[in-house]
Order: sequence, then structure tokens, then C-alpha cells
Amino acid sequence: MDYRKAGVDIDAGNEVVRRIRGLARGTFTPRVLSDLGSFGGLFRLGSVGTDPVLVASADGVGTKLRVAFMTGVHDTIGIDLVNHCVNDILVQGAEPLFFLDYLATGRLDPDVAVQIVTGLAEGCRQNGCALLGGETAEMPGFYADGEYDVAGFIVGLVDRAHLIDGSRIVAGDVLIGVPSSGLHTNGYSLARSIAFDRLGLGVGDHVVELGTTVGAALLAPHRSYLPLVRPLLRDGAIKGMAHITGGGITDNLPRVLPEGTEAVVDLGAWEVPPVFRWLASAGSVPQSDMLRTFNMGIGLVIVVAASDQDRVLRTLEEPGARVIGEIRRGPQPQVRYAGGVGV
Repeated sequence: MDYRKAGVDIDAGNEVVRRIRGLARGTFTPRVLSDLGSFGGLFRLGSVGTDPVLVASADGVGTKLRVAFMTGVHDTIGIDLVNHCVNDILVQGAEPLFFLDYLATGRLDPDVAVQIVTGLAEGCRQNGCALLGGETAEMPGFYADGEYDVAGFIVGLVDRAHLIDGSRIVAGDVLIGVPSSGLHTNGYSLARSIAFDRLGLGVGDHVVELGTTVGAALLAPHRSYLPLVRPLLRDGAIKGMAHITGGGITDNLPRVLPEGTEAVVDLGAWEVPPVFRWLASAGSVPQSDMLRTFNMGIGLVIVVAASDQDRVLRTLEEPGARVIGEIRRGPQPQVRYAGGVGV
């Protein structure tokens, strides 16, 4: 017996490192002081702001991975992961500094691993952060052949004076909804159950209502909101932001509301994208479940004073961004819905 016969191929791991080294180096910024292969990544803060605050987050992409396994498309999962993490720290006003990944699999396939890291590197380049390092774990007998899990860890920076924490939100403020690019990285257990189990579809099947295949619709990459929001991070207009992930608007927006306030969201303020209407109809999913499972076409909610809404909308330069509700006095931070939604 040897390690390779036991299921761990060290040579394959070294081959992955060799092939991804250039991908990671391509994301390095002048503040990176280390190279791949170090036991830890080195990143120089320098003199940034007057009271710099580090903001960190970790996440995964859930069972969206299952769709990647089914399609054999692995180069968008990394983009999903980076953008999800970027958005999670963006809502507190932070811009990303560096990113780390963890990839675990039963049997390391260098081609698949390179596809994943290609997506990670592309996501990091798009967001201006360094892919500082990571870990690849080969765990035979733990993951089924051809399957893997991937997680991301991000560190960003915001000057304390520009920290966005929702504390300035008051009744009369408005909610600006920014469109999503699809399911992003949440609700896939329900979506897969509807598409593959209930309807018996395959990833290559074309759906008229979607205008594309099931696989393409479900693999649409998670959008980063940093390019849109960056110009507004330091001018004080944004009082709070919520990244609409698992739990939908229902559970995520209250996380940024202060005591004594609630959000009233007008469900008729935006057109729900076809993928959500299709899932609701095909799965006979109750509206309340749709609103707590999916983003329903709104991936980011920004809270601003009513007097700032026009300027903020102009600065966002996003045609689909619009006012979707307001803040009112309430017994506790919560979301109440008004109007109707086309699902």
C-alpha cells in the first residue's frame, strides 16, 4: 500500500498548484508580499484611512455545485463564490483586499480544479482583490467520485468613518432595489427538486419560458455589486444595505434595520424575472416560500434618505435599479409586503 493507492495523489496536487500559480499571481496587487507556496499569505495594509477596520466573511455556493457536477461546467462556480463574499462585506462599506479558497474533493481532477480556480481568479480580478492563497484537500471516501465542495474567505477594509451599519436608518427612508442576475447562490435545493425531480428535466433541456436550457439558467453567475456601489461608499448617502441571499428579502433586510423600524416592500415595484415565475408555477410554491427562498430578482437593497434617492439612482447607473419600498416606524425590524407579485 502507498498513499496513491489509498486514494490521495500528491503528484496530482502538485500539478494543480503548478497550473494555478499563474492564475493566482495574475490577481496580485502591490500590497501582496508573499508568493504561492508560503505557509501564510502576506498582505501589507500600509497607511490606509485614519481608523481602518477590517471586515471579513466566509461562505460557499451551496447545492449550486450539484448543477455544476451535472453540466460539467466548473469555471463559473469560482466567480459565484468570490462575488457572494464581496457582496457580504460590501454591505458594510468595505472594499475587498484579498481572498482565500478551500477546495475539498474525493479524487483530485487537475482539469476540474483548474477550471474552479480560473473562476476564482476571474472573480478576484473583476473585484480588484488578490487571490492570496488557499487549500486543496483530497479526501477519498469522504466525497463521491466527481464531486467537491468549495468555500471562500474574504478580508476587506473600510475606514471607520465610512462604516455602513444601518444605525442612521429612520422612518421615511426609501428602499432601492438592485436587480439580481438570477438565483445567485441560494434556493438551489428547491430549484433542483422542481426542475429535475418534479419535472424530470435534464440540464440540457430547453425551457421556452426561460429562453435557454435549465443548466444555463441555473448556472447564471452571482452578480457583484461593488462596481455599482463603489462611487457611493464614502459620501454618506447610503444608510444601510442588505445582500439578498438565503432567506430572501424577508429575512435579510431586517438584519440592517434598527429597533423601532420596519420595511414595507411593494411587490409590484419590479418585474419578477422569468426563472422565478417558472419555478413558482412548476413547483406550485406558495408566494411566502418564494419570498423566503429566492431573491426574486432583487439581489441588493440599499436604504437612503428620500431626498437622496434620485442622486443615488443616477450614480448607480443601473437601469433596473428602482425604489421598491420605504422604512416606517414599527414594533421590530421586519418586512411587510404590499401590492402583488407576478409569480
